[in-house]
Amino acid sequence: MYNIAVIPGDGTGPEVIVEALKALDSTGVPYQTIEFGWGGEHYLKTGETLPEGAVDELRDFDAILLGAIGHPDVAPGILEKGILLNARFQLDQYINLRPVKLYPNVETPLRDKGPEDIDFTVVRENTEGIYAGMGGILYEGTPNEVSTQVNQTTYHGAARAIRYAFELTRRRDREKLLHLVFKTNVLTFAGATWWRAFNEIGEEYPDIKRDYMHVDAACMWFVKNPEWFDVLVTDNLFGDIITDLGAMIQGGMGIAAGGNINPEGVSMFEPIGGSAPKYTGQDVINPLAAINAAQMMLSHLGEAEAADRVENAVIKALESGRIESMSAGRMGMGTSEMGDFVAGLI
Repeated sequence: MYNIAVIPGDGTGPEVIVEALKALDSTGVPYQTIEFGWGGEHYLKTGETLPEGAVDELRDFDAILLGAIGHPDVAPGILEKGILLNARFQLDQYINLRPVKLYPNVETPLRDKGPEDIDFTVVRENTEGIYAGMGGILYEGTPNEVSTQVNQTTYHGAARAIRYAFELTRRRDREKLLHLVFKTNVLTFAGATWWRAFNEIGEEYPDIKRDYMHVDAACMWFVKNPEWFDVLVTDNLFGDIITDLGAMIQGGMGIAAGGNINPEGVSMFEPIGGSAPKYTGQDVINPLAAINAAQMMLSHLGEAEAADRVENAVIKALESGRIESMSAGRMGMGTSEMGDFVAGLI
């Protein structure tokens, strides 16, 4: 019996969580949930993002399923830092795992590319870098204002993300190719740490080919030759950027899912698309990303057979021709109907 913490969150988050749980129900995997109402409405009522002791409470669960965070009446950054980054850092979810996989009958903006060309995974270091929050502003509001944002890079942080990426490359057993993505020609200090960790750890994996690519070049080749990639590992900021590009080439935010992973602790899984408040309550948002997040959660929990059944059901739903688009309001069926459809196929 798995204990799952559910944070439906804001906007359309609760709607897609309902469909993700339908998919979980259909697998027959035993689980129980406790729902936490943290998000924009909670913040507006109480002034707090996460209550005292919330993170410690989350540590007792087997996994966390998140709908979305983001409220139009809350200034940008408050919920993201107070809930998402706070949870990631305190729970030491040091891997952000983003599969970039094009499914059948999903439109990609890349001409002449199909599912056989777009199937790679980005491993993003998730607790360091620019997002660690080191820095400040001096002489604010004056012509002499100085702002600093420190890229906090440690060998320990880079090394554990890199080791995870090597292990994933081995498990995927596809091209056996791992790219380090960085900007070593400009960010020479942080780049040297990543480069040294990549090559030192790589010596332990003689079966894995190693390659390096500047982040700007990786963006270009994502578009021109996505088939070149198997697994990529990168830092927090660059990973944030290239995974959104990856979401677009796999068909958009309606189908992209990700995981915030602590291999030794509790991990959190979420659709990538955000809260989409303008679609709230209209039964038009695409739930496939949330269903894919549930699939990732099952895989992480070791329920490989159930995870495969969910992914195969998503593929069959897309192959059926009944789903017309990945975009909200243009799917050819409502949110709930699509959830029922996939659950039935599972």
